[in-house]
Amino acid sequence: MTPPQPALRYTGQAPPPRFNLAGYCLGRAAAQTPAKTALFVIADAEAPLAAAEHWTYGALDLAARRVAAGLLALGIAPGERLMLRLPNTSDYALLFFGAIAAGIVPLPVSPQLTSAEADFLLADSGASAVALAGGLPVPTATGVRILDEAAIAALKESAPLPAYADTAAEDPGFLIYTSGTSRQPKGVLHAQRSAWGRRPMYQGWSAMGPNDVVLHAGAFNWSYTLGVGLTDPWANGATAVLYNGPRDIQVWPKLIQATRATLFAAVPSLYRQMLKYCALTPAELASLRHGLAAGEALPAALLADWRRRTGLEIYEALGMSECSTYVSTFPGMAIKPGSPGKPQPGRAIAILPVAGGDEPLPAGETGLLAIHRDDPGLMLGYWHRPAEEKLVYRGPWFVGGDLAAFDDQGYLWYHGRADDLMNAGGYRVSPAEVEAALADHPDIAEVAVAEHAVRPDVSVIAAFVVARPGAPRDAASILAQAESRLAAYKRPREVIFLDSLPRTANGKLLRRALAKSV
Repeated sequence: MTPPQPALRYTGQAPPPRFNLAGYCLGRAAAQTPAKTALFVIADAEAPLAAAEHWTYGALDLAARRVAAGLLALGIAPGERLMLRLPNTSDYALLFFGAIAAGIVPLPVSPQLTSAEADFLLADSGASAVALAGGLPVPTATGVRILDEAAIAALKESAPLPAYADTAAEDPGFLIYTSGTSRQPKGVLHAQRSAWGRRPMYQGWSAMGPNDVVLHAGAFNWSYTLGVGLTDPWANGATAVLYNGPRDIQVWPKLIQATRATLFAAVPSLYRQMLKYCALTPAELASLRHGLAAGEALPAALLADWRRRTGLEIYEALGMSECSTYVSTFPGMAIKPGSPGKPQPGRAIAILPVAGGDEPLPAGETGLLAIHRDDPGLMLGYWHRPAEEKLVYRGPWFVGGDLAAFDDQGYLWYHGRADDLMNAGGYRVSPAEVEAALADHPDIAEVAVAEHAVRPDVSVIAAFVVARPGAPRDAASILAQAESRLAAYKRPREVIFLDSLPRTANGKLLRRALAKSV
């Protein structure tokens, strides 16, 4: 049998030249089904659904245009950046889509970030304003407008814009930050067209449509949640459900039952916890068509256990911050456990030689996973990082740093990262950034950070430490310094003391050998 040949360019429908992401997601549905439920935000999984915060498409559309008008009235101009440092509430969604409705570029960040981390993103992005929740520290930068809770409430009372900003598909839409191989995160600038670029996912992964109720287990600030949890349901006229109450694993089956959710999206580690701690009765999951998993690899054993316990499928997707997902499994497809699937319809995906060149490798050969540059889901570029941007393009291809191979049936098999980036619950984390936060601890002579397997399918971030002569091996003190300097998802969960770090004859750190040193 002749192996399938990868497409050599994007073959899906191109976005219209004039395109506004917020208008595409909210304006269309508000015009067609204004009274339909667009969003539930649930704080108490035990309370009746009628007690939850409830938004129709008509109300969301109006609120987004009110926020847009209010931001412009404050003097925040189209193209300027607005940092969103808010908890997991509907205000996050309103500020994100409201900014885009005005042509302003939102920058969603985690409220878990330390002051230093947030200040770096503020300075690097050049944001002119910050929407800031009460209780979080005020940025130290001068000349930055602070939108506190009172200011956000006032935005929602503004006279609405009559229409969404007349933006081009190629205009900046939003900015997110992701870990690179350096000590500092880098900004990924997405275009307005990025929402259109998600269309291949609906056929090739989620099978999402207007009758779906989509429950996402993530926080608003995460691009996985903003995409699959909000953008995708609203682009399809479906209902989104998000939860902002206590993070008890037992709530997810209860929420599926209470909301009659048809699709549930999470990282594989959350599915694992559900299998371990939840009964997962047929009555609780009766409404669910299937689960969606992304952010980290879905182990074959986990998929088999979920199928056995629930009788349902989990469809997996592989993606990156620069393009969201582009390889996946989908309903009706023969699944090969351990493979994230095939390229989504219209996507042009290739495997390129590690050593260089832009000619795709044949099936069976491992190389760097690449996506064609004309894909409408691909980023506009890295924010003010021309040197890094130059490194990721090879001819017509964007190369993201993942190692993979296609088999002779067109299924992709993932072989890890070509660089040292770690995966912490779906977030990419740079070991260099974590090492920099720990290196000046008074008890540390040397430190290296890497993923460490604590069980066959479970890894955590670990700090491998060589202590200074005579210094105590005090893991608690080292973890306390990490807590003061790093967001929770970046912090090491273990400190492992070594007599020396593994190195080459030339003194280069052998990061992949760290786990074998234990």
